[in-house]
Amino acid sequence: MSAKDHILVIRLSALGDVAISIPVILTLIKRHPELKISVLTRPFYAKLFKDIPQIKTIAANVEHHHKGFFGLKKLSNEIEQYDISAVADLHNVLRTKILKVFLFLKGIKIVSINKGRKDKKRLTRTKNKIFKPLKSTPERYAEVFKKLGYAVNLTEPVFLKPQTLDAKMLNELNFNKAKRHLGIAPFAAHEAKVYPADLMQECIKLLAGDKDINIYLFGGKKTEMSRLHNWALPYENVYCIAGRYDFEAELNLISQLDVMLSMDSGNGHLAAMYGIKVITIWGQTHPYAGFAPIGQKETEQIIPDRKLFPLLPTSVYGNKKTMGYENVMRSIKPEKIVETVKRNLD
Repeated sequence: MSAKDHILVIRLSALGDVAISIPVILTLIKRHPELKISVLTRPFYAKLFKDIPQIKTIAANVEHHHKGFFGLKKLSNEIEQYDISAVADLHNVLRTKILKVFLFLKGIKIVSINKGRKDKKRLTRTKNKIFKPLKSTPERYAEVFKKLGYAVNLTEPVFLKPQTLDAKMLNELNFNKAKRHLGIAPFAAHEAKVYPADLMQECIKLLAGDKDINIYLFGGKKTEMSRLHNWALPYENVYCIAGRYDFEAELNLISQLDVMLSMDSGNGHLAAMYGIKVITIWGQTHPYAGFAPIGQKETEQIIPDRKLFPLLPTSVYGNKKTMGYENVMRSIKPEKIVETVKRNLD
């Protein structure tokens, strides 16, 4: 491919998967500054790219304007005006497959991600399980660009730069550099990936005892906002962020953290795209499936006791339940989490 190449990167969802792509794309740009990159994603996720001038985002409104077969055909016609020379499909679902047919017929080169579905099935099945680490999602993304002729070396990933907090936010959160700043994102899309509420509250209590640490609680849904507000109330150094600031302000705060403690969820990847150290707690999923935050070490991954629960992992995404495995996370003691967090804060 030539130096004038314009690559369209497709990743429509979900939030964490879009966030994972950013260090990979930034590393690609550093190695190949001559490339022109556009990213096709949902309008809300386009906000993740707001501080990257080298990347143009194209909004895919797949719920309305670009919905269905004819909506995707319309989207392909809109994409044509950008003079795209190649497509890197990092999503590879039915919707993007239809879109790629239209783009292929326009003479555009297409390369799609290999998600390793068979290997993931072998990893999570309960019989004849093959328990071994699989290729990570960032590596799978990088593989797509390599097939287009552009190698990406992820041993030295490039991250987004930290953003500044406005004066109002600094004051409201008593944010100062003399303190250490810990984010906690205690929820996930599926219950099988959520650390029990009573144990998480114990973690917060133990961590809040150190007045040199500011703790920020992140969440999204209204029920999560209410719970996090109540969890923060007893402590002067614990702040509920959920529902208090808009998404861009939350990203700015995340970029200033020292450590993020999260489930196997999007918030961990949002922190990782800024190069923030991320501690993850795993339930019925497992980092071997390839969804650990980019650059994370095994010592920063806290998993249940596989001697007690040898069938783990039982799910790739946490959307499947296995009888008798509902309480796997209770084998992880709050003290272990607190010790891991403090060690990384120090």
